[in-house]
Amino acid sequence: MPSRSAISGPGRSAFRGLAFVVGAIAWTAAAVVGVVLAVVFAATFVVILVMAAALLALAGAALSAGRTVRAPVDPDLIEARNIGGHSWVAYGWDGRSQA
Repeated sequence: MPSRSAISGPGRSAFRGLAFVVGAIAWTAAAVVGVVLAVVFAATFVVILVMAAALLALAGAALSAGRTVRAPVDPDLIEARNIGGHSWVAYGWDGRSQA
């Protein structure tokens, strides 16, 4: 009767199949972690792009608003704006010195 090691062959273990299954599970888990990290990176990149676009839009609006506001030609001129109905707000009168 042959010995047990002669039947299974040299260097073969009884746990070879189990090791293969555990290795396949580990490889699958690593692939899933890689996919999750790729999705998180992509979402982070999209959020950064959206925030950068919002920042550029606000900067453009600020530059546009800065161009529309101009100093009056006459420094003694008081500016007034209608804020609705019979209500007005005057600008520039409180900064002048009374001589």
